[in-house]
Amino acid sequence: MTRRREPIIEKRLIYRSQPFGFDKSMLAGILSVARRNNPRDDITGALICRHDLYLQLIEGPAPAIDALYSRIQADDRHFDVRLLLEEPMGVRLFPGWAMLDDEAPSLFWSAQDVEAGALETARPDELRAPFVRLSKARPAGIG
Repeated sequence: MTRRREPIIEKRLIYRSQPFGFDKSMLAGILSVARRNNPRDDITGALICRHDLYLQLIEGPAPAIDALYSRIQADDRHFDVRLLLEEPMGVRLFPGWAMLDDEAPSLFWSAQDVEAGALETARPDELRAPFVRLSKARPAGIG
Protein backbone atom coordinates (compact mmCIF):
# COMPACT_ATOMS: atom_id res chain seq x y z
CA MET A 1 0.00 0.00 0.00
CA THR A 2 1.43 3.34 -1.07
CA ARG A 3 0.90 6.27 1.24
CA ARG A 4 -0.43 9.36 -0.41
CA ARG A 5 1.47 12.50 0.46
CA GLU A 6 -0.57 15.52 1.31
CA PRO A 7 0.33 18.56 -0.79
CA ILE A 8 2.42 21.15 1.01
CA ILE A 9 0.36 24.26 1.58
CA GLU A 10 2.51 27.35 1.61
CA LYS A 11 1.45 30.21 3.85
CA ARG A 12 2.41 33.86 4.24
CA LEU A 13 1.61 35.97 7.22
CA ILE A 14 2.34 39.49 8.34
CA TYR A 15 2.20 40.46 11.98
CA ARG A 16 3.13 43.46 14.04
CA SER A 17 4.40 43.69 17.58
CA GLN A 18 6.04 46.18 19.84
CA PRO A 19 9.62 45.50 20.86
CA PHE A 20 10.20 45.09 24.57
CA GLY A 21 13.37 47.07 25.31
CA PHE A 22 14.49 47.45 21.68
CA ASP A 23 18.21 47.78 21.08
CA LYS A 24 20.76 46.58 18.52
CA SER A 25 21.84 43.56 20.57
CA MET A 26 18.24 42.35 20.98
CA LEU A 27 17.67 42.72 17.24
CA ALA A 28 20.93 40.88 16.51
CA GLY A 29 19.79 38.02 18.75
CA ILE A 30 16.42 37.74 17.02
CA LEU A 31 18.05 37.76 13.59
CA SER A 32 20.71 35.24 14.59
CA VAL A 33 18.13 32.72 15.81
CA ALA A 34 15.93 33.27 12.73
CA ARG A 35 18.85 32.87 10.33
CA ARG A 36 19.89 29.65 12.08
CA ASN A 37 16.43 28.05 12.46
CA ASN A 38 14.41 29.27 9.47
CA PRO A 39 16.36 27.34 6.79
CA ARG A 40 15.76 24.13 8.76
CA ASP A 41 12.01 24.79 8.61
CA ASP A 42 11.99 26.15 5.01
CA ILE A 43 10.88 29.58 6.25
CA THR A 44 11.89 32.82 4.58
CA GLY A 45 10.90 36.40 5.28
CA ALA A 46 11.77 39.91 6.31
CA LEU A 47 11.64 41.96 9.49
CA ILE A 48 11.11 45.71 9.33
CA CYS A 49 12.01 47.20 12.67
CA ARG A 50 12.33 50.42 14.55
CA HIS A 51 12.24 51.39 18.23
CA ASP A 52 8.42 51.21 18.44
CA LEU A 53 7.53 48.47 15.98
CA TYR A 54 8.38 45.10 14.50
CA LEU A 55 6.57 44.42 11.24
CA GLN A 56 7.40 40.97 9.94
CA LEU A 57 6.48 38.86 6.95
CA ILE A 58 7.15 35.13 7.18
CA GLU A 59 6.48 32.58 4.46
CA GLY A 60 6.80 28.82 4.12
CA PRO A 61 5.00 25.55 4.84
CA ALA A 62 1.81 26.22 6.80
CA PRO A 63 2.65 23.99 9.81
CA ALA A 64 6.10 25.61 10.16
CA ILE A 65 4.62 29.13 9.89
CA ASP A 66 1.96 28.33 12.50
CA ALA A 67 4.60 26.93 14.88
CA LEU A 68 6.88 29.94 14.41
CA TYR A 69 4.04 32.40 14.97
CA SER A 70 3.12 30.58 18.20
CA ARG A 71 6.73 30.93 19.39
CA ILE A 72 6.72 34.64 18.49
CA GLN A 73 3.51 35.17 20.49
CA ALA A 74 5.17 33.58 23.53
CA ASP A 75 8.50 35.43 23.08
CA ASP A 76 8.99 38.07 25.80
CA ARG A 77 10.95 40.30 23.39
CA HIS A 78 7.59 41.12 21.74
CA PHE A 79 4.40 42.47 23.23
CA ASP A 80 1.06 43.40 21.70
CA VAL A 81 1.54 40.85 18.90
CA ARG A 82 -1.19 41.25 16.28
CA LEU A 83 -1.78 39.14 13.18
CA LEU A 84 -2.45 41.52 10.28
CA LEU A 85 -2.58 39.22 7.25
CA GLU A 86 -2.67 35.47 6.73
CA GLU A 87 -2.93 34.09 3.21
CA PRO A 88 -2.01 31.16 0.99
CA MET A 89 1.21 31.87 -0.83
CA GLY A 90 2.20 31.28 -4.42
CA VAL A 91 5.62 32.77 -5.08
CA ARG A 92 7.84 33.72 -2.16
CA LEU A 93 8.84 37.36 -1.83
CA PHE A 94 12.09 36.47 -0.04
CA PRO A 95 13.22 33.11 -1.48
CA GLY A 96 16.90 33.63 -0.65
CA TRP A 97 16.53 35.17 2.78
CA ALA A 98 16.27 33.16 5.99
CA MET A 99 15.44 36.58 7.49
CA LEU A 100 16.16 39.91 5.84
CA ASP A 101 16.18 42.89 8.17
CA ASP A 102 15.43 46.49 7.38
CA GLU A 103 15.53 49.23 9.96
CA ALA A 104 12.44 51.12 8.80
CA PRO A 105 13.29 52.92 5.54
CA SER A 106 10.75 50.68 3.80
CA LEU A 107 8.02 51.41 6.29
CA PHE A 108 5.15 53.61 5.12
CA TRP A 109 3.49 54.34 8.45
CA SER A 110 4.52 56.93 11.01
CA ALA A 111 4.57 56.16 14.73
CA GLN A 112 1.38 58.23 15.02
CA ASP A 113 -0.29 56.19 12.25
CA VAL A 114 0.66 52.94 13.98
CA GLU A 115 -0.61 54.20 17.33
CA ALA A 116 -3.92 55.19 15.68
CA GLY A 117 -4.40 51.66 14.29
CA ALA A 118 -3.42 52.19 10.64
CA LEU A 119 -1.87 48.73 10.35
CA GLU A 120 -4.99 47.00 11.62
CA THR A 121 -7.17 48.79 9.05
CA ALA A 122 -4.76 48.55 6.10
CA ARG A 123 -5.78 46.56 3.03
CA PRO A 124 -3.75 43.42 2.22
CA ASP A 125 -1.98 45.14 -0.70
CA GLU A 126 -1.01 48.03 1.61
CA LEU A 127 0.42 45.58 4.16
CA ARG A 128 2.40 43.75 1.47
CA ALA A 129 3.67 46.96 -0.20
CA PRO A 130 6.71 47.71 2.01
CA PHE A 131 7.79 44.07 1.74
CA VAL A 132 7.37 44.02 -2.05
CA ARG A 133 9.47 47.18 -2.24
CA LEU A 134 12.09 45.66 0.06
CA SER A 135 12.21 42.40 -1.92
CA LYS A 136 12.89 44.34 -5.13
CA ALA A 137 15.56 46.50 -3.48
CA ARG A 138 17.37 43.53 -1.88
CA PRO A 139 16.84 40.48 -4.13
CA ALA A 140 17.56 36.91 -3.10
CA GLY A 141 20.35 36.88 -0.59
CA ILE A 142 22.13 40.02 -1.86
CA GLY A 143 23.09 42.60 0.72
